[in-house]
Amino acid sequence: MTRVAVVTAGLGQPSSSRLLADRLSDATDRALRLQGERAEVTVVELRDFAHEITDHLLTGFAPPRLAEAIEAVTSADAVIAVSPVFSASYSGLFKSFFDVLDDGVLDAKPVLLGATGGTARHSLALEFALRPLFAYLRASVTPTAVFAASEDFGTAGAGTSLSTRADRAGRELADLVLQRPRTAPTDPFDNPTPFEQLLGS
Repeated sequence: MTRVAVVTAGLGQPSSSRLLADRLSDATDRALRLQGERAEVTVVELRDFAHEITDHLLTGFAPPRLAEAIEAVTSADAVIAVSPVFSASYSGLFKSFFDVLDDGVLDAKPVLLGATGGTARHSLALEFALRPLFAYLRASVTPTAVFAASEDFGTAGAGTSLSTRADRAGRELADLVLQRPRTAPTDPFDNPTPFEQLLGS
């Protein structure tokens, strides 16, 4: 079983970011099933956690509901992260969520990036804003990132290109997940140094 956490920062209900996130998670699920693997998908709608994220930034403590969302991302085998493009970059809510994650949470974790905007002119935000952010977080990002403009959802047949890109990105994420060695999390208290040894040194 592969655990996939889907993080989407759309503000509306439904939002184009959530629509894109659903397409990407469906494509990933299909790609995993074709390789004999089942996916368990958890969706984190950041809109529902806006106040808790702000509280966490101010206090350093995550309220219980937000802590569950953070744990879903921390324990996931892969992450799909989708943000609307505001002022030529990811949204503040999107960035704030990744700011409250502990250091190292995304180390080498397979991540698929997506973004939405009114026109295709905003698509470069994936490369000059989102990809550098996740490189800094040391994630393993798929070569294909997917941008969806309003017209990709609008008319019959307009989503063909989007579906093609989503399928390619989903296959890339599935490949990264299945190539990554699975290691159980280590507990630093599993093998403590004996007290006598500490006294002896």
